[in-house]
Amino acid sequence: MDRISWDQYFMAQSHLLSLRSTCTRLMVGATIVRDKRIIAGGYNGSVSGGVHCIDEGCLVVDGHCVRTVHAEANALLQCAKFGVPTDNADIYVTHFPCLQCCKQIIQSGIKNVYYAEDYHNNEYAITLFKEAGVKTRKVELDYLLVDTNFQKKNEFVYELIHKLESNTDRDEQEITLIKEQAQRLFMKK
Repeated sequence: MDRISWDQYFMAQSHLLSLRSTCTRLMVGATIVRDKRIIAGGYNGSVSGGVHCIDEGCLVVDGHCVRTVHAEANALLQCAKFGVPTDNADIYVTHFPCLQCCKQIIQSGIKNVYYAEDYHNNEYAITLFKEAGVKTRKVELDYLLVDTNFQKKNEFVYELIHKLESNTDRDEQEITLIKEQAQRLFMKK
């Protein structure tokens, strides 16, 4: 059996962190790595002890949820809180960093940004990364044991079941079997 690469390993960590997100708009995870060691991780969500978007909805101002602290910022703040240096570190993020996170990453001394998905890549952020000598590289997660499309697949299956149920020529027993299989595959145990 082949071992996964370091890039795949750290990106998988970021995807795992994103599952803790409390944002209903986009789940993002970030892992900061220095010398092949994880020094911090973060996900996007509300401030500690605050109201969460999953509970009360997003607080959107000018198209952005102002309640959410971004995953990259949370990881960097974790380093600051515990006195962990980030100079010459790498960051693995599930989505390309926004402009504000780009600035924070540059200021923290991080030298490499690895991201899995493009997400409203800001041209000025790309320019700033280049000017600061911060390298960016897309690293799509391709390790088969981590399903980053679970939600979309789940929604698709239940949409298909709904269409089957609304079909007038349906076989009730077959629909019941499909529902049971979908529950076994997608529902929490």
